This record gives sequence, structure tokens and C-alpha cells, in this order.
Amino acid sequence: MSNSVHYFNLFLGIGAVALQIFSISTLFLLFWGPKENKYLSFIKEKFIIFGFFLSFIPVLFSLFYSEVLNYAPCFHCWVQRIFLFPQVFLFGVAWLRKDKNVFWYSAPLLFIGVLDVLYLNYLYYFNPSSAPCDASGVSCAQQLVNEFGGYISIPMLSLTSFFALVTLLLVVRYYKDE
Repeated sequence: MSNSVHYFNLFLGIGAVALQIFSISTLFLLFWGPKENKYLSFIKEKFIIFGFFLSFIPVLFSLFYSEVLNYAPCFHCWVQRIFLFPQVFLFGVAWLRKDKNVFWYSAPLLFIGVLDVLYLNYLYYFNPSSAPCDASGVSCAQQLVNEFGGYISIPMLSLTSFFALVTLLLVVRYYKDE
């Protein structure tokens, strides 16, 4: 692996950790914070823009890994792409039309994608021997990205993307700004 790829992976890893902290702190504020919160109001007001960029950036990085670095996606990566890639178009059209109903179109895709990404992370981190593919070809257990002692991997980057989008939708659904 070249140094530039390593630094790219580190950059993505730092971004993923920052996004995880953002998501967890946002959920904490949503469920246990004060009832009136300017931060959550801002997120709810601008959720379409945030949703667009929270889906567009992972799609770009996913395509960069597969098309530029030639990391072939495993079966579960393809399944997750099926549920993540349309989010860019859903939020993009909603942004153009100022349609706040995008929540209802986005949520089912995200929640199905979350189920697959959770299963992939389980296989990758806790039970690689039960992966439906082996390491000789395109494998769910193959460690193509391995930063911060193995914490940041392609499955973790995918989980972070889905988790951030689900957090955004939870704010839209459950934050009541009176």
C-alpha cells in the first residue's frame, strides 16, 4: 500500500470517528438533552442538505475505492450500495424541490441497509470464519483498510455512513421544536 493511500485512509478514519462522535452526541441531545435545542433545530431545518452530503460523500469514497484503487466490493458491500446510492438522488431531488417528505422515502432504504451493515460488521470484527465468502477472492473478511489498530475498516466506514444518516432521520422524526 502506498503512503498516499495510507494517508487517505487515515483522513477517512479521522472523518469517520468525528462523524461517530457527532452522531452519538446528537442522539444523546435528542433523547436526553433539553427539550429546546438550537443545535437540533438547525439540524432539523437543514436536514435535506445534510442528508445529501452525508450520502454523496460516502458514495464518492466507495466509488474511489472500487474504481480507482481497484478494491472489489464483496457481496455485502454491493447490498449496502443498493441502499446507500439512491439516497444521493432522493436527497438531491428533495433539496431541489424543498420536499421535507424525503424522510418517508429514505427511511425504509436506510433501515434495511443498516441491517446488512450491522451483519457485515459482525462478520468482519467478531466472526470472520463464518463469512459467506473466503479470503481467496472478494471477501467480506479481507482487510483492505486497517487503520487505528483495526478499528477503521471498510465495513466500519459503511456503518458510520448509515449511522449518521439514520441519526439525521431520527432528529427529523423525533425532535419537536415548539
